[in-house]
Amino acid sequence: MMRFLSIVFAVFALPVFAATDIQTLTTKRGIDAWLVEDHNIPFVALEIRIKGGTSIEPMEQRGIVNLMMGLLEEGSGEMDARAFSMARDSLAANFGYDAYSDAVSISARFLTENRDQAIALLRQSIVDPRFDQDAIDRVRGQVESIIQSQEKNPDEMVSRAWDSEAYGNHPYASQDIGTADTLATITAKDLKDIHRDIMVQDRVIVSAVGDISAAELSDLIDDLLGDLPISSPLPFPDRAVIGLKSGVRVIPFETPQSVILFGSEGINRNDPDFFAAFVLNTIFGGGNFENRLMIELREKRGLTYGVGTYLSSRDYADLFVGKFATANDRVGEAIQVVQDVWRDIAANGVTQDELDQAKTYLTGAYPLRFDGNAKIANILIGMQYDGLTPDYVKNRNDVINAVSLQDVKRLTERVIQPEALRFMIVGSPQGLD
Repeated sequence: MMRFLSIVFAVFALPVFAATDIQTLTTKRGIDAWLVEDHNIPFVALEIRIKGGTSIEPMEQRGIVNLMMGLLEEGSGEMDARAFSMARDSLAANFGYDAYSDAVSISARFLTENRDQAIALLRQSIVDPRFDQDAIDRVRGQVESIIQSQEKNPDEMVSRAWDSEAYGNHPYASQDIGTADTLATITAKDLKDIHRDIMVQDRVIVSAVGDISAAELSDLIDDLLGDLPISSPLPFPDRAVIGLKSGVRVIPFETPQSVILFGSEGINRNDPDFFAAFVLNTIFGGGNFENRLMIELREKRGLTYGVGTYLSSRDYADLFVGKFATANDRVGEAIQVVQDVWRDIAANGVTQDELDQAKTYLTGAYPLRFDGNAKIANILIGMQYDGLTPDYVKNRNDVINAVSLQDVKRLTERVIQPEALRFMIVGSPQGLD
């Protein structure tokens, strides 16, 4: 629900090495922030995360946090939605408000000359949203339209079926945007209540990159967020109990291609073998075109245009997940290939050449992420959220380069269980037992 200005800020990019000069600070109100300071360009990118996203909302009001965040730019203070939009655009500022399972996110991009006015307007939207009924009805209608379109979208259908089985009775099992039934009952009072319980100071982390000093950032954060409640009465959820079965499940749907999700239990971000798993995933199906699944499925057999795997390490659950699409009459063959590749890695491991290529790709691609203030601010907030230290930027590639064949072998023996691999299919697949 973000609105993007026609002004492109891509030109405001810091050199890669600047991202390693990270200052850490704690404001007078106790809010932690990271800063990469650069005064060469009069522009600032600001990222705010508040822990406790849609997974802590009442399940009978599923979707309320997403709806609330979508309404923050639909009027605040004395301004209705149109007046707020015009005020923001007049400042050449860009604000974004998003809701995720484990946190809500607020982003801001603004010029130094307009900083005070931009922050005052952003503060108004965060602290004093209006929740006008016409805005509620309009945004709710937009979400309901998305829900309706997802009901006939194979990608969304397979994701919903996967989450439902994987997470059981955990909030992760249902969609962040809610359902038509849960959205229908939400009132302006409900939105004000959830706003009070989600937008709290003691769950906030902040990052900033650009033309601002540490002292200025500290004052800015306290001015921006200081009137929010200190804490929330809503507890964080327990860890999910993974309920994935093994084998293949088909959700029938008339479509030329079947969409396939596959995977099993994963590994926690704080596990000592996480980086071995990270490298192994790159070899198996993540990252570039040289991974095993891309070679076997696409290059050798033409079974799919693309396939991707990733480590889904969430706050309360860890999965290893992959996804691809293929013609209905080739689903059985494609699944057999995935199983064979997975079994081969489990039985024989990976080669030194594969390990070296994966490490070269991962270490070479990392600096390319630091190509703009906004991207760097996102990297910093992600590091904070994951509990990393500022030194991670400097040491990350060293940690990857230190992963050995023995590390991957140990990880493989611990985590990879070919018989536990689960396949979820939406389509009209053929060639299955």
